[in-house]
Amino acid sequence: MPDPQPDLTVARRRIEQLEAALARRTELLEQRTAELANVKAGRAFQFAHGVQKLLNRFFPIHTRRRAVVRNAAKSVFGAVGWVLGRRAARNGPPPEQRHLSEAAPPDEYRRWIARHEPKPADLDHQRAHRFPRAPVISVVVPVFNPPAAFLDAMVKSVLAQTYPHWELCLADASTAPHVRPALEAFARQDQRVKVQFLPDNRGIAGNSNAALELATGEFVALLDHDDTLAPFALYEVAAAVNADPDADFLYSDEDKLDTAGERVEPNFKPHWSPDTLRSRNYICHLTVIRRGLVERVGGFRAGFDGAQDYDLVLRATEQARRVVHLPAVLYHWRMHAASTASNKGSKNYAFDNGKRAVAEHLARLGIDASVHDGPILGTYHPIYHLRKQPLVSVVIPNKDHPDVLARCLDSLAKSSYANYEVLVVENGSTRPETHAYYADIRRQPHVRILEWAKPFNYAAVNNFAANQAQGELLLFLNNDIEGINPDWLEELVKIAVQPGVGAVGAKLYYADDTIQHAGIVVGMGGVAGHSHLNFPRAAAGHGQRLLYTQNVAAVTGACLLMPRAAFTAVGGFDEGFVLAFNDVDLCLQVLAKGYRVVWTPGAELYHLESKTRGPEDTPEKQARFKREFDLFHAKWGTFLKSGDPYYSPHFRLDRPDFALRAA
Repeated sequence: MPDPQPDLTVARRRIEQLEAALARRTELLEQRTAELANVKAGRAFQFAHGVQKLLNRFFPIHTRRRAVVRNAAKSVFGAVGWVLGRRAARNGPPPEQRHLSEAAPPDEYRRWIARHEPKPADLDHQRAHRFPRAPVISVVVPVFNPPAAFLDAMVKSVLAQTYPHWELCLADASTAPHVRPALEAFARQDQRVKVQFLPDNRGIAGNSNAALELATGEFVALLDHDDTLAPFALYEVAAAVNADPDADFLYSDEDKLDTAGERVEPNFKPHWSPDTLRSRNYICHLTVIRRGLVERVGGFRAGFDGAQDYDLVLRATEQARRVVHLPAVLYHWRMHAASTASNKGSKNYAFDNGKRAVAEHLARLGIDASVHDGPILGTYHPIYHLRKQPLVSVVIPNKDHPDVLARCLDSLAKSSYANYEVLVVENGSTRPETHAYYADIRRQPHVRILEWAKPFNYAAVNNFAANQAQGELLLFLNNDIEGINPDWLEELVKIAVQPGVGAVGAKLYYADDTIQHAGIVVGMGGVAGHSHLNFPRAAAGHGQRLLYTQNVAAVTGACLLMPRAAFTAVGGFDEGFVLAFNDVDLCLQVLAKGYRVVWTPGAELYHLESKTRGPEDTPEKQARFKREFDLFHAKWGTFLKSGDPYYSPHFRLDRPDFALRAA
């Protein structure tokens, strides 16, 4: 007789998938209902409603006059629809298809360039502009046998700068006969071009240091001998330095030049993200560092070939007063056979050197950790060592659904982390089996049932429990969460105890193995939205972001771990946010206090969202949602206006897939 267990497992899994799909559609319906309530409360709707009344009065339904008006309207709307359809086509594929190709489509990027970058008249205006402070910027280039066309393009891109206060510092160790005459000709053409011809090749670090010896400017910009700068690159640097005199370290967005010289693969980066930098060298190009800081950290170090810039970036940012991101494409990285990383043996030496650079960076900061290869070449996984296990207080609000809560607690019990207590906050359960389950788990010494007798307020409930918690760390957890990897809690704890970290979030999936949470973008959808929503579990994401630990503006309260000290410093959850936006508000308070918010794919869990949450199906609930929406905008309007620091202003806010604001 066949074993029925596999069939039962499959059936349970299918039920979970259907429940998750229903929950997602319920969530979408709630969101649309709330949006509809906001629309109806607006002046535009009231105006349209008034127009509709007038239309019905003067052009009654089922009359000839109404038919004429209707046919005319169809013609107009058809034309508008055609225009909008063309525009949507230009803006690229819909979000559910974007994961198939992480790079912006070439046509989309060309439209972005045409819309956002300076025109010839703008460049002329830049050339005429005079800054109150005009620092000299030394563009440092180690040269070794570049193709003649690439060398020519590189130097000419510096000569074409709209900002005139620069010097080009070239250290040449080439053996190719065409290089020296070309550099000598450029030096004769412009006295700002300075060349040192080296007697031998000192390696990338040695040649770069030789170029640094020629620098006299206040700032140093790093440029490779086969890449180019945008003509407005140094102007943008000078503008940023004038806006922020404490800036010691600046970096920009970048793209690539394909073999035909076309600009492709734009890389729009977040603002300063130290945890992201430990996972990969997201800064890369263009890098500009105050020369005094470069000298203080000792310039380039030998032994890090292929990762010498990464090593310098890590050492310089450790001591920089201010790290500034310039959200503009200022650097063009040329794609050709020699520009790709070289291999030695079976492993890539450049990425091995990068891993060593991260390990030494953590050691300099006194952080007990080891660094391992990430899931793809060029990414790294720092593993922070826990020499002790601090107590984690797990706070779980619950109303009925004892089966869901049981699975959550069973999952927690199977985790590799042992030192935790559970505080279940009971709020209005009516089912006898729920209270029977409470009686059962009360026997466990690490479980407490707290009674919340007031009207439900998510923020107040969690504050109530946190005040009674004993742990050094607080984990706010939904009752419909189920861990996947057994070390998920340990992964969160390792990050949460690091200096400066205020909150950590996990990678959450729906039951159908699509992504529910991979970090929150503040401003998306008007308040906040989940990046990579509904991407497949196996997707790498935009810029491989689904694969490595990184800084974000906010993480979901469905699984949010934070040090008690950070929770206390911000005053806990704002109880004005009864149900919506309280987790985002908490994270923004954490950022405002100078802490970092981190998301990691090292903690993977299922989240059967909305299982115990009631729908927004009454006028009272819709009014509450609107109050909280308005409260968030009143409290964080300045933040919303300036934009999420970890999400480029060049990405659209109406979809979760990092689509460009092209046209």
